Amino acid sequence: MSENHDTHFTDTLVTFLAGAAAGFVLGILFAPASGKETRKKIKDQAAKTGEMAMESYEKIAKEAEKGIKIVKEKTGEGIEAIKEFIEKKKEEYAKKVPEYPEEPEKS
Repeated sequence: MSENHDTHFTDTLVTFLAGAAAGFVLGILFAPASGKETRKKIKDQAAKTGEMAMESYEKIAKEAEKGIKIVKEKTGEGIEAIKEFIEKKKEEYAKKVPEYPEEPEKS
């Protein structure tokens, strides 16, 4: 479920950024301004978009680290449960199967 939530968040973020970029470009193209002013606006907006993307990346990276930590913990718990199960089965088997005496030496 968490993976689905992360995918949804990422899709929403990408869609938002694409929409913001498209809106900005259309606004610049249809707004009356000199070439110099337009280039400055594009440069400033590109810097803001880059900052937003970096912040979003950092947030996603932190969430991914949390997810990895949880997976490692759960994996460790699973391994321990499997080890305990195997030990228990070994003990049960040892109780059910009598020990056989060693074979006599052949001369």
